[in-house]
Amino acid sequence: MSHKNLDYLNRRRIVYRRGPITDTPSESYSWGDFYESGTYECYELFRSKAKITSYKSFKWHMLVLWYLNPSLNYDEITELANFIADKENGFTTITLSKASIQNLVQEVFESDLDAPPKNKIRKIIFKEVTGLSTSEKLSIVGKLIGKKKKAAPSDIYETMLYIHDNNKKITISNVASALNVSTRTIYRNITNEIRQEKLLLNEEV
Repeated sequence: MSHKNLDYLNRRRIVYRRGPITDTPSESYSWGDFYESGTYECYELFRSKAKITSYKSFKWHMLVLWYLNPSLNYDEITELANFIADKENGFTTITLSKASIQNLVQEVFESDLDAPPKNKIRKIIFKEVTGLSTSEKLSIVGKLIGKKKKAAPSDIYETMLYIHDNNKKITISNVASALNVSTRTIYRNITNEIRQEKLLLNEEV
């Protein structure tokens, strides 16, 4: 299956996306919200076409799912992990043994449920349905994030997500264009971790 079987999650009322709950946006628009200082409270699992490609990423996804669904018990988390691990359901590209899944679930279940899982900072959060085209979204990104003519690693990563979410290949050039900065600025600020994320995201386009 090339697409993700989200119907399974929806039928079981599993929460896999949640906007900020305590952070207040600097500005609110018809298309979404802008957080000038950024927010770590936005969790949007399975929104893009990118799939889980490592044990570390799989564990993070399960941590977020348990954090967003604290009423799940051990058996329910195990069932959910096995479903997501099945390549036929479209969530992952890796193969995990039953023992690996069991160990992962145990690690997740023993974690601190009150502590939010580590998350990427976000500044712009679009509503799921905006009616905006890719170019219009990137224009907003450039206007709000790129207005200082700088490109922090978090800004580069966030811009990459918006490009990828619209099934576009991520290049240094189109990231620079979206942020209204030079390609040299992007090369100077991009980290090795983000370079790797860029490669992984482009594999799914």
